[in-house]
Amino acid sequence: MKMTTLKDLYIEELRDLYSAENQILKALPKMAKAATAPALKAAFEKHLAETEGQVERLVTIFKGLGEKPTGKTCKAMEGLVEEGSELISEKPAPAVLDAGLIAAAQRVEHYEMAGYGTVRTYAETLGETEAANLLQATLDEEGMTNKALTKLAETAVNDKALQGA
Repeated sequence: MKMTTLKDLYIEELRDLYSAENQILKALPKMAKAATAPALKAAFEKHLAETEGQVERLVTIFKGLGEKPTGKTCKAMEGLVEEGSELISEKPAPAVLDAGLIAAAQRVEHYEMAGYGTVRTYAETLGETEAANLLQATLDEEGMTNKALTKLAETAVNDKALQGA
């Protein structure tokens, strides 16, 4: 797609996020299965349900734009997901695995927050108020997930990982 306007860039960035979210939909069940701490498993399962809603929001935005969400692969998310898969395949001690899964998930969350913050601002600039509100809702969820992961790491998982296997 040739990008000549902010709207073109906006659509391209939305496609990138759509690809990223769909990759996350595939990765989260694997992360939940690998997690050993019940609270971490639950956090991944909760975020899976949220991610499904986030994909639905993106589809709604694309419909409003008269565009299709497909056509782009988010290379950054491919790399982030691969890092999480590598961690799982290395089979670290359970608590260390949980700490690493949190780190991998937080890298994903930070990437998403950057992307959603950007497209929300584009939507506002373009006068796409409904889309901006939907994107802000997703940005809020990503921020809450990140905070929940931080709390889980600080109150339980990291101390167990510190103690070793």
